This record gives sequence, C-alpha cells and structure tokens, in this order.
Amino acid sequence: MLYLVSYDITDDTRRRHVMEALKDFGRRVQYSVFECNLDEGALTELLGRLEFAIDGQTDSCRLYRLCERCAPEVRILGKGDRYQEPDFVII
Repeated sequence: MLYLVSYDITDDTRRRHVMEALKDFGRRVQYSVFECNLDEGALTELLGRLEFAIDGQTDSCRLYRLCERCAPEVRILGKGDRYQEPDFVII
C-alpha cells in the first residue's frame, strides 16, 4: 500500500533519525515528505522507528494511506514523477 508521510520535527538530531528511517522505506519527494510502499510488516516496523525517534510533545509525523484506486489519481505539477516499485532490489 502506498503511504504519503510528512513530518515536522523541531530537533535536528531527531529530524535526521526520522529522515533516515523514512529513507529505508521509501523515497523523498519533497524536503519533509516521503512516499513509501509498505506492507503490514514494513508499516509496523516504520511506525516503531518513528515513534522511537519523535518527541510526541513537540514533533509531528503524519502517514496518509493512498488506496490502490486513489494512487493513480495523484497529480504532480512541476518536476517529479510517480512512485513505482523498483524492478529489482540489490541487497
């Protein structure tokens, strides 16, 4: 399932931890916005890492699930491209 993840983190160290976690699961599409294609296991792991990294009193992290029917309707104005699963992954 495709998720759009945005964050607003007040501390540089926590912001870096959140960004690194998101880079492991998706790709950055704007400065503090990522697109992540996650199954249930990956979503659970990402949520755990994000909850560990943020301060619930000062930080904000939002995950929006885009349904299979809605994802193709994403409109991009200006530069950028649609998220696509890679054909292969090198481990």
